[in-house]
Amino acid sequence: MELRGANVLVTGATGGIGRALAEGFAGRGATVVLSGRRGDVLEPLAERLGGRAVVADLADRAGVERLLDEAGPVDVLVANAALPASGLLADYTVEQVDRVLDVNLRAPIVMAKLAGERMADRGRGHLVFIASLSGKTASGHASLYNATKFGMRGFALALREDMRPHGVGVSTVFPGFIRDAGMFADAGVTLPRGVGTRTPQDVARATVRAVERNTAEVDVAPLALRLGALLGGAAPVLSAAVQRRAGGRRISEGLAEGQRGKR
Repeated sequence: MELRGANVLVTGATGGIGRALAEGFAGRGATVVLSGRRGDVLEPLAERLGGRAVVADLADRAGVERLLDEAGPVDVLVANAALPASGLLADYTVEQVDRVLDVNLRAPIVMAKLAGERMADRGRGHLVFIASLSGKTASGHASLYNATKFGMRGFALALREDMRPHGVGVSTVFPGFIRDAGMFADAGVTLPRGVGTRTPQDVARATVRAVERNTAEVDVAPLALRLGALLGGAAPVLSAAVQRRAGGRRISEGLAEGQRGKR
């Protein structure tokens, strides 16, 4: 897809990965509409990039539809907003479970329905879902987060087939551990030696390429993590055993502790 002159809606633009995504698309000549819960962060970024800011809380079900209405015609939807959801399911209230499901899974699905119908009518457009390698391999202390990211992957793959006859592309991006910004960086977890990271700019570059080339899926992670994701899909029980031996429990518990209070 040609991005120059395209209207690109980026959700979760107040976070570091969202900012990098906005900058990446603006750098390709797109007009960006930035969404998030903090107008004080969105407005300066939108002004710098020559775009617009729309404040929205995706946990508000009615707010999802208002966001699409306020954003106007969208050529590319980048569903990036998500809540942290590491930890044991028993540690979450039912209300917190609902909030995570609404933001991480329901909102992207509803936005894809609304934006995708309009794209199909025009015969062009692209839907992008920023997921996680947690959508390809499960790990302890992350059942709720895994559920939303596995769900997003299945939804996007099926939707890609449904939208193909209408000239609308669908891509899913799977970041691994991202330094400098995002849930992993905010939690302050130290990784075992040899487990590498990538940057928010790496995620942005991969996402822009996925749209331009209509790539179904792209992993943004070092080779070892990408191989681990393949193992998780092919042999989940073996993958769980490997994770235990490699210190995966310590990482998961650290993420849960670092995200406590942000639900």
